[in-house]
Amino acid sequence: MTQNKYDSIVVGGGIAGLTSATYLARAGQKVLLIEKNKEVGGLVNTFSRDGFQFEAGVRALEDAGVIFPMLKELGIELDFVRSPVSVGVENEIINIKDINSLKDYQQMLIKLFPDNEDEIDNLMVIIHKVMKHMEVLYGLENPAFKDLKNDTNYLFKQLLPWLPKFIFTMGKINRMNMPIEDYLKDILTNASLRDVLAQHFFKNTPTFFALSYFSLYLDYFYPLGGVGKLAEAMHNKYLEYGGELLTQTSVISVDAGANEITDNTGACFTYKNLVWAADLKTFYQQTNTNKLRPKVVLAFEKQKNPILASRGGDSVFSLYLQIDEPLDSFRQVAHGHFFYTPSKQGLGDTHWEELKTMLKQWTETSKQDVYKWLDKFTALNTYEISIPGLKDETLVPAGKTGMIVSFLADYDLFEQIKKDGWYNEFKTELENRMIQVLSNSIYPMLANKVMKQFSFTPLGIKERVGSSEGAITGWSFQEAIPVMHKIQYSDRSTFTPIPNIFQAGQWAFSPAGVPMSILTGKLAANNVIKYVKKNKA
Repeated sequence: MTQNKYDSIVVGGGIAGLTSATYLARAGQKVLLIEKNKEVGGLVNTFSRDGFQFEAGVRALEDAGVIFPMLKELGIELDFVRSPVSVGVENEIINIKDINSLKDYQQMLIKLFPDNEDEIDNLMVIIHKVMKHMEVLYGLENPAFKDLKNDTNYLFKQLLPWLPKFIFTMGKINRMNMPIEDYLKDILTNASLRDVLAQHFFKNTPTFFALSYFSLYLDYFYPLGGVGKLAEAMHNKYLEYGGELLTQTSVISVDAGANEITDNTGACFTYKNLVWAADLKTFYQQTNTNKLRPKVVLAFEKQKNPILASRGGDSVFSLYLQIDEPLDSFRQVAHGHFFYTPSKQGLGDTHWEELKTMLKQWTETSKQDVYKWLDKFTALNTYEISIPGLKDETLVPAGKTGMIVSFLADYDLFEQIKKDGWYNEFKTELENRMIQVLSNSIYPMLANKVMKQFSFTPLGIKERVGSSEGAITGWSFQEAIPVMHKIQYSDRSTFTPIPNIFQAGQWAFSPAGVPMSILTGKLAANNVIKYVKKNKA
């Protein structure tokens, strides 16, 4: 059994692990980054199929005061374009340009739900206030990526005046922490209107997070060449700093007392510090604490139980289409990032309650029952539609269009169907229903122009990134979240009960999109460096 010694080992080559590894290598450490897949990036990935470029995970990026400061600090230059968003319900579509587009959104909802005009007006006032809070929250380059000792202009003229506003804003945010469904019930009497607004989000999404999305739509940008260019640039920078990379490798055990990890080939690696940027359930299942102090073991076991008892949040189903139709046909409909609801009726109980009942009574549920439910689910759902070629025409063959259509999906449904042996049939039926719904509504050109289609399910996401239940943003909101989830305490999110092991990524803080994954990656690297200095003193 071979053995290799490192200052730091980072497990998980998603965007959080890449960030941690890059900053540790930049600090002069001997670093090993271990990734289970052939390429790094996780859900920040662009792939090619028959000349069409598609995103495997996130469709666009939001800066949130994190991504651009990080790139600047690391000296990474990438070309970006804005990724404007459209929102539509039935035949009503608005293209979001700036904060004034909120008025267009308001008028669209009133046109669809005229009897609820006063309630919609009130909701828009609330969303406008949330947007103002978001300007405070993300309106400053994150101090984690600034040299506070030497950049006194930033420290005294930007950061210190901003802190009181931030503290005030956090108070407002914490008062909007109830599930969005409950909040909307208090201010909107129309169940369909509530559904059309809430079904964009994970079940029980905190209200502030949900209502902040209009602000996030204004912050989306897209790297020329695809979202994966960000991960590619980070990968190159890590190697430039002398970091080592081991791909197609899985960690199967962590001996925390001996500071050793073992991979799936039997190779053993020792570390002074470990950053776990992969699935936290896996970490707690694989880690041996026998040689640690009793106090540390007790703290580890106390944290282990809620971690293993918790579930990942919702996953997604993504349909990929290669279409024999020019981009201009789609450009006339909406932007290349489009949130579309084909019916103003709303899902009602179709997604959560009916599905839950069906899964509980699975032995009594026929295939016909599932497809009947699926007909309603696909007709009433909300879809996130991405057309990469409308952001960068080089990502698609001339005269063709590539499209990604996604919706929030339940891992357990796909797992159960796979166990029963009709997984591929179900995927095809689901794909065809989605195409039919969009053909009968917003994109009639899909009816006979789809050349090829394929899809990724929640099971595929779990296989690719190793996330429990195929989750894409961390833990489920439907139960107590077992990790830090208050942004004012995000600096604490990277600590584990074991002093020289840190955590980063979507499992370290919830909810965690790309900016928070990057931030926790940087904070984990910072805490490793502080820990090293402290123990040298």
